[in-house]
Amino acid sequence: MTTSSTTATVHLVRHGEVHNPDRVLYGRLNGFGLSELGQRMAEDLADWFAGRARAAGRTPVVLSASPLQRAQETAEPISRALGLTIDTDARVLEAENHFEGLSDVKAELKNPKHWPFMVNPFRPSWGEPYQDQVKRMAAAVHDLRDRALAAGGPGSEAIVVSHQLPIWVTRLSAEDRPLWHDPRQRQCSLTSVTSLHFERGQDRPRIEYQEPNKALLKDALNLPGA
Repeated sequence: MTTSSTTATVHLVRHGEVHNPDRVLYGRLNGFGLSELGQRMAEDLADWFAGRARAAGRTPVVLSASPLQRAQETAEPISRALGLTIDTDARVLEAENHFEGLSDVKAELKNPKHWPFMVNPFRPSWGEPYQDQVKRMAAAVHDLRDRALAAGGPGSEAIVVSHQLPIWVTRLSAEDRPLWHDPRQRQCSLTSVTSLHFERGQDRPRIEYQEPNKALLKDALNLPGA
């Protein structure tokens, strides 16, 4: 929830579970929509946001989403519940990844043709540099913050549906932590909400992390990097 010192909040939402029986690292590929469980997650998440709005006496004023199908489908119930139009923003798109489209990345790593892409895990050399992801995400977040303030004044909120890796590196950057990390250690579950609370007199936002669908996660397929 917002506090009296909060000027605006931007909620970074990860999409719901994807229908992906072949366990493909789908990245930016088209045709990967939500599974039945993912659709339930999206509906429950919309109810969660609506409940927060009723309790606070005010509704988020801006809703944005990545152009990818899974993000748009996650945003749709939120749009209906809060009466907001979905603004599509390519800046919050999933990260590029050399291994996109593969279903067994661990086995593929044994193939010498992939080795040149593994030389620098700190960048990382197999995909879009972490710094580039942070730059585009930060630009989108700051625009959303400013739009929320313009539309609703101090204490206003914006919601953006994005993807695990861009959300996680954005959080690492906001907390002034190294961007290199173990993908298995990301705190960014399906339909999780990473809230950036921008407060007066603070250079960095305060981070709040919540899992509205925690009870459903045990039944979900959750691939690191997907």
